[in-house]
Amino acid sequence: MARKVAWKEVGPDAGISILSPAYVTSGSENVVFTSGCVGVDAISQELPEDLELQTRNALQNLSNVLKASGSSLDQVVKVLLFVADGSYASVVNRIYQEYFPNSPARSCIVVSFPNPKLKVELECVAAARKKRWFKL
Repeated sequence: MARKVAWKEVGPDAGISILSPAYVTSGSENVVFTSGCVGVDAISQELPEDLELQTRNALQNLSNVLKASGSSLDQVVKVLLFVADGSYASVVNRIYQEYFPNSPARSCIVVSFPNPKLKVELECVAAARKKRWFKL
């Protein structure tokens, strides 16, 4: 069975409340599957024009979703990264390496977003901690 993570567990929904931020599987290994996280500022709900700021916001939003799901960026095993222009790679890669020094598997796809102001989006698969049902 999988548990749906609710936006109220994460914080502000970054303007995409129609999506579930993540699902967490249960079983011998817990796995988190996130929806795409974009560069909307979690507090102001605004999408900055700056590529670097959008990338940092998207990674922070992903981190918040993972935390609410019982995981973290260091537990990520696979990232799917979408960029609006291939020329964004050097900026996005530089920031990405700050957040993912463990270099999880990654794919990067150049896409045309419905919102032309959107420059970057990412989703991931991560390991999740098992919940303890008793205190040690």
